[in-house]
Amino acid sequence: MNLDQVDLGSLYRVSEIIAPKGAPQIKGQLEDIGFLPGEQVSVLRKGLLGKGPYMVRVGASTFALRQSEARMISVECIAHV
Repeated sequence: MNLDQVDLGSLYRVSEIIAPKGAPQIKGQLEDIGFLPGEQVSVLRKGLLGKGPYMVRVGASTFALRQSEARMISVECIAHV
């Protein structure tokens, strides 16, 4: 599942970043800010109608991601709230 599909407050682990073929640099940008395989992540808030932007906590940092960016982050569930 991708980060744009997760439940609020549940804990997930980053599996991989799947960047579009036309923009491979986005994978590096997401990894640079902490979205690395094995890192814990949770979505704290979603924008209007459950779409982006998303307020996301990865490690000890909090970021806002567009829906298109969240869709590139593949995750697996660790704990449901």
